[in-house]
Amino acid sequence: MFKLKVSDAKLLRDMATAISILVDEATFKIDPDGLKLRAMDPSRVAMIDFEWPKTIFQEFNVDEPTKICLNISELLKLLKRAGKEECVELSLDEKTGRLQVTITGKYSRNFTMPTLDASEEEVPTPKINFNIKAKTTTQGLSQAIEDAQLVSDHVRIEAEPEKMTLSASGDLMGATITIQKGNDALLDLEVKENAKATFSLSYLSEIIKAASATSEIATLEFSTDMPVKIDFQQSKEGKLTFFLAPRIESE
Repeated sequence: MFKLKVSDAKLLRDMATAISILVDEATFKIDPDGLKLRAMDPSRVAMIDFEWPKTIFQEFNVDEPTKICLNISELLKLLKRAGKEECVELSLDEKTGRLQVTITGKYSRNFTMPTLDASEEEVPTPKINFNIKAKTTTQGLSQAIEDAQLVSDHVRIEAEPEKMTLSASGDLMGATITIQKGNDALLDLEVKENAKATFSLSYLSEIIKAASATSEIATLEFSTDMPVKIDFQQSKEGKLTFFLAPRIESE
């Protein structure tokens, strides 16, 4: 049994939106320390690593560690009915096995939705030695990605000690976006070794668009032709990190 209560419905809704970018069905781990999710998208190109400690919740009662699998799209339908300052309570009805979602504000409403068979797959955290660590504003990163999308469906990200460059090339047009170290959009840049890698813009844009609602700062870590790790700094405690595999281009 568990009962989780969040005092800010928007916080929960924004996080569910970010998760829905990659997975339709999400298996959450709930234990006395908090709520966790680590999952890959169906094509296994991208991964999400999410964690909320119990301190984020107004109430957090967990009898024993458990897993629960939910259809995120269906959960979002309910969460979109909640106003920003309304409370959302999630609990499990042991008799029916259904999730109870209670939204409380000026009035109270209670919804139930089915749970799904929880995935037994343990998704490991990628072990990668990163040569680049770039701290950016999510707004600046989002605008650079939008510029690249005007001309192509993929983008090459390069970094050297004083700048990060995003390059995109299509059949008719090309684009180069250069962000110098110290620029308002590039808050910090650590370079062990110059690196470059190419990524799908459809994945990058969706991840950044969804996660930007939860964070103003994003940290990118990558090495040449290796997955990129994008960590979105949370206003409260917690973790929201994505990994995206590179697009390997033949010379």
